[in-house]
Amino acid sequence: MDQKKGLKIQVLLVEDDANLCMVLQDYLEFMAYNVIVAHDGEAGLARFDEHEVHLCILDVMLPRMDGFALAAAIRDRNKQIPIIFLTAKSLKEDRLKGFAQGCDDYITKPFSTEELNLRIKAIMRRCNRNMFQEEINEQKIFVMGNYRLDTQNLTLTIAGSTSNLTKKEATLLRLLYLHKNTVLARDFVQKTIWGETDYFVSRSMDVFITRLRKYLKEDSSVNIVNVHGVGFMLEVPKPAGE
Repeated sequence: MDQKKGLKIQVLLVEDDANLCMVLQDYLEFMAYNVIVAHDGEAGLARFDEHEVHLCILDVMLPRMDGFALAAAIRDRNKQIPIIFLTAKSLKEDRLKGFAQGCDDYITKPFSTEELNLRIKAIMRRCNRNMFQEEINEQKIFVMGNYRLDTQNLTLTIAGSTSNLTKKEATLLRLLYLHKNTVLARDFVQKTIWGETDYFVSRSMDVFITRLRKYLKEDSSVNIVNVHGVGFMLEVPKPAGE
């Protein structure tokens, strides 16, 4: 983990199984994470409000507020916070619901603590959090038709109206824009944004594409087009004179 000296990732762990929670907390602290613990959804949300949290690990089946509802409440407060769901269920519907909720990963019990640690590291690398890495000198403002995408502030603006994006939504739209008017293969998008390709990542990507289309509906000249069997293309008008 590339952390700056003296800084630790603060993990919110919400798990109602006391024994599992204790094991996970001990392991995560051994791996040099700061761990904030709660045993039900309402307490988890209170802990999130009380502390600076960099990553959430949430059990799905929680008392007083389930993991999905807790994740939605956390997303209302911080759209870019990474979230990992823990669950004893392996139903496709539950995993799809988790990804639709905007989670970054989904782990089915039982799992190894080493696997959890590797997934945390992968997520934090993908999130490219400035708190733990030097600021990357890259373009942050993109103009597409009548829209203005600000990837630093996670906003999409048109005619004075601003939509707040999640980190993943902004990253996905930026990727599409960087390859505008060019077909991008589904696998390329999945590996670039999610770091892997499988059925659940593919379905999650479709959810994010649908959200982006809703954001872009105010300018008919900007479209995300499905290229059947291949991938997607962001159609953007060329500036005058080109």
